[in-house]
Amino acid sequence: MNNVFKEFLKYVSLNICGQMVYSCYTLADTFFVSADMGAKGLTALNLAFPVFCILSGTGLMIGMGGSTNYTIQKSRGEEEAANRIFTSSFCLAALCSVFFVFLGLFFSDSLVRMLGADDTMFSMTHTYLRVLLLFSPAFLFNHLFQCFVRNDGNPSLSTKAMVTGSCANILLDYIFIFPLGMGIFGAIFATGLAPVISMIILSAYGIAKKNQFHLVKEIQITKRISVILSSGIPSFLTEATSGIVMLLFNFIILRLTGNTGVAAFSIVTVVSLVVVAIYTGLSQGIQPVLSKNYGIQNQANVKAVLNYSIMTMLLLSGVIYSVIFFHASLIAFLFNSEQNRQLQEFAVTGLRLYFMACPFIGLNIVLSTYLTSTEHPVPAQIISLSRGCILLIPIAFLLSTLFRMTGVWCAYPVTECCVSFIGSILFLFTLKNARKK
Repeated sequence: MNNVFKEFLKYVSLNICGQMVYSCYTLADTFFVSADMGAKGLTALNLAFPVFCILSGTGLMIGMGGSTNYTIQKSRGEEEAANRIFTSSFCLAALCSVFFVFLGLFFSDSLVRMLGADDTMFSMTHTYLRVLLLFSPAFLFNHLFQCFVRNDGNPSLSTKAMVTGSCANILLDYIFIFPLGMGIFGAIFATGLAPVISMIILSAYGIAKKNQFHLVKEIQITKRISVILSSGIPSFLTEATSGIVMLLFNFIILRLTGNTGVAAFSIVTVVSLVVVAIYTGLSQGIQPVLSKNYGIQNQANVKAVLNYSIMTMLLLSGVIYSVIFFHASLIAFLFNSEQNRQLQEFAVTGLRLYFMACPFIGLNIVLSTYLTSTEHPVPAQIISLSRGCILLIPIAFLLSTLFRMTGVWCAYPVTECCVSFIGSILFLFTLKNARKK
């Protein structure tokens, strides 16, 4: 039991730190764009960010789904099956890359209009979105290799690559936007280079031939892709939920308050991405430990890791919400370079109400990861789908109609609270069925 706690601490601490630094480049993007382009820049970022979340979610879906099954097979001594999972994951990432690049080349104009950009915001949003999509192979393969390297027993290298790429992005952001005056293109170009730099760090693992995963001939690729997707959908929906929330709230807020409200929501959004990244780091940390112990049928360790995860989640939630609640004015001020009073008021209220969701977000992500890692993907998918659209959409429209902006801010915590209730029931039901077997 003592060994599993040490393993838990090692994986979780490394992944949370890595994800926090990774999310900081989103903060840097937003800060530098705000300082250089003001509220218009913030609005353009927020309109394009749903696609970034979909892209990131796709990479995590393939990486987490593939690496989860890879670890289970490997812990059972099925080396050939494990390598087939990696091969299928690689092929799926390549296929998705082609799709996103095609979208960027031929349909970026239509996509920008669908995201709600008016004539004043079209040019900025289009530049950001198109370059983002053209860099999609780098984002997808970076997520894939990070997940497999971490599950291959090298979480420190995975974290090192993530941190190096993120720090390079922050530095390049500053250089491209200010000394070189590249504007919104500079922001997204720096963001696109970050996963490329990260993969260069990860390549040392393969060059030194330390990796135990390899490409092999795979004749049942369709069958294995379905297994990967089944396990990876919760990870996809965790990221995609942020994108869906942004897209939905952008449309509602544009109707209620216009571009100033969307700019305020962009501040809430960028903080949300950091918060979700911390919980994602927790989930990515527990996944290899859960999958390995589940694969060797060590139920005592599986239960212990779950307990450690919930205690860690509660501690993180208390710290996160305290920081946001008591420093909401300062957080809003940092991104309000034009000192727009209405934007400041919207953002402060939004930060304090929106992030009441913290413990519920954490619980939902931990439960989804636990269920996926122990080969119960269906209840995990129900939790993730409920967070993403089934409950969120009607609750957001209902509360915004009744309470306007206050309702918009409260829709997210209300949704996450309801999903936590559903998720707890599904978890207990799954646990009960497992004991009967």
